[in-house]
Amino acid sequence: MTEIDRRSLLAALGAAATLATIASPLRAQDGPLKAAFVYIGPVGDFGWTYAHDQGRLMVDEHFGAAVQTTFVENVAEGPDAERIIRQLAQEGNKLIFTTSFGYMNPTVKVAKQFPDVFFEHATGYQRADNLAIYNARFYEGRAVIGTMAAMMSETGTAGYIASFPIPEVVMGINAFTLAAQKVNPEFKTQVVWVSTWYDPAKEADAARALMDQGADMITQHTDSPAALQAAEERGAFAFGQATDMSQFAPKAHLTAIVDNWGPYYVKRVQAVLDGTWEASDTWSGMAQDEVVMSPFRENVPAEVAAAAETIIAETKAGTYHIFTGPIYDQEGTLRVPEGEMMSDADLLSMDWYVQGVAS
Repeated sequence: MTEIDRRSLLAALGAAATLATIASPLRAQDGPLKAAFVYIGPVGDFGWTYAHDQGRLMVDEHFGAAVQTTFVENVAEGPDAERIIRQLAQEGNKLIFTTSFGYMNPTVKVAKQFPDVFFEHATGYQRADNLAIYNARFYEGRAVIGTMAAMMSETGTAGYIASFPIPEVVMGINAFTLAAQKVNPEFKTQVVWVSTWYDPAKEADAARALMDQGADMITQHTDSPAALQAAEERGAFAFGQATDMSQFAPKAHLTAIVDNWGPYYVKRVQAVLDGTWEASDTWSGMAQDEVVMSPFRENVPAEVAAAAETIIAETKAGTYHIFTGPIYDQEGTLRVPEGEMMSDADLLSMDWYVQGVAS
């Protein structure tokens, strides 16, 4: 049994034992506001979950004794999530953040059972009077790294390690490829699906397989630094996911798309304290500093860094949008006409790939 498996089993057993002792309904809030976070992976993944937990720690620092936060890590999507979310509500948490797409239906179900608790779900699309949704425009960062990859690649091929084919992931693959093709129209993105958010062994194996197929640039929508470490072993370049991962692969790491959740979490906690919380639908990006690029490493040529900075500046100004036509899908069908920009609704339901993606 791996360390991750053991940790997941222990977490599940601990949760079951705690649930057996809980039978009382939600208590009236007294003392500090209790806020809880539900995580798909370990806080030490240095990716998605780590980034969310950094946001939680910002809440702790900002509010001090006025707010008490807690978290549950390694919560599988599905029945386990519903059980844990319900447990947190029963324990008196007034605000609960569920931070993975697969937590959507469990969060909706529990939110109906606890109308006096505020729920926030990351990357989903279902709302209720006491359930808000929030997301970040990660695709804006994908356009930056796609540009960099095409400018630096010698093979004209990037490897993309993908988790699950949900719109958020598909959108990122397409944004990366479209940006790369603005530099090199023949650029190709080879995708390997690993069907997990966090599995270092799988991620490393996928990176090696992609490099065996000619990719000299590795990017990912999974959460561990393992793919970067595999790239470092082979002398390839790579991009971090959700946080700056350069400490794990200082020669391979070029930059990372950093998920800056802290300001949003502080804002939403403050709203509960002020009595102004509403079930909002938020999708922020570079303009709001929710999507940030980590410092470019010394292995990034000056002209590449300059091109990346230009895209960042234009994205913040609202003059650059990677999903502007003409855009063709894998079969060569025109999906977005010349000069037309895809709507948020179309992006959030994206289930097709652009030309140049091999998936």
